[in-house]
Amino acid sequence: MGYVNDTAMSQYIPPTAFHCVTGTWTYTAGNVAGTISKHKSAAADSPVVTIPIMLPSNSVALKGAKLASVEVDYEFTSAAATSVTATMSKVTRGADTAVAVVTDVPVTQDLAAATVANIQDQHKLKVTVTTPAWIDNDEYYLLVLTIVSNSAVIEMLGAVANFTLRM
Repeated sequence: MGYVNDTAMSQYIPPTAFHCVTGTWTYTAGNVAGTISKHKSAAADSPVVTIPIMLPSNSVALKGAKLASVEVDYEFTSAAATSVTATMSKVTRGADTAVAVVTDVPVTQDLAAATVANIQDQHKLKVTVTTPAWIDNDEYYLLVLTIVSNSAVIEMLGAVANFTLRM
């Protein structure tokens, strides 16, 4: 097998992998036939949705996946939210008997948090890693969406991680 350096790889992350806190969340059929959703009932609260970015890693430098961006599909069906803000963390696994270390990863989002990403509609929010990084086998990434809601029904539909694969 020859050398692979594919700069256009993508990985779907289903809403069933999302970790959601605050509010009542259930799994439902999506509003579009044949899709699934992680659904939150209308309530004035501030849920946090954590999305694990599941990509191949490698113990050899400059191999495996180099994370570039994540696109998150969601919708507000009953009302607009106040804001949707994305952050990302890198978790470096601890050695045996040592704790993990969490660091912030600088990112930008293409939809303005309080004027576009929050309106009552379907959304594809693209979160771009400011300095794309190769994922080491001792670390993993988590994308976090903080949604300030004014009684909006939230449907989390899935995410797609975009990356370079080198092997």
